[in-house]
Amino acid sequence: MFVYEKKLQFPVKISNPNPKYAQIIISQYGGPDGELGASLRYLSQRYSMPFAELKGLLTDIGTEELSHLEMIGAIVYQLTRNLSPDEIKKSGFDAYFVDHTTGVYPTAASGFPWSAASMQSKGDLITDLHENLAAEQKARTTYDNILRLVDDPDVREPIKFLRAREIVHYQRFGEGLRLATDRLDCKNFYAFNPSFDK
Repeated sequence: MFVYEKKLQFPVKISNPNPKYAQIIISQYGGPDGELGASLRYLSQRYSMPFAELKGLLTDIGTEELSHLEMIGAIVYQLTRNLSPDEIKKSGFDAYFVDHTTGVYPTAASGFPWSAASMQSKGDLITDLHENLAAEQKARTTYDNILRLVDDPDVREPIKFLRAREIVHYQRFGEGLRLATDRLDCKNFYAFNPSFDK
């Protein structure tokens, strides 16, 4: 059961629209390493996790990723509100605008729409946790790249907050991996079912 709190995890109040920024930041909405894929990955993986603590971890982080998706959507929307046709053309936002106007659509900065093919749920405890560790680092790198390109403090502050949360998630998945390997057969902790190697 999810409970929706009607406020963002971190405030988004952008004074100056900037469609060029929106075009790169939208990658964290629907890009291959974005928040949509992260939330669905973790909320899907939780079903096959054999330990209650790891199911809880995946549910907690998957739910938080939904709140990050909401923040990115708010950033993109505020960056593209009230644009004139001239601003749309000059910024290069016209290709996106033709298909979506200023609606927030899950796509990568490259223009490639979100696809479930960019996420993984393998059903193997160790494989999924390693996938999640890598996913959090890829998301952090994307936020690093956004911060290299954006100088507006109204945009940078929520992006820095989101980047910091990727680091926390990485650490929590590391703790989850340690918990998992401590509980699995010490001779073969890379297998979900050690009996395969008897």
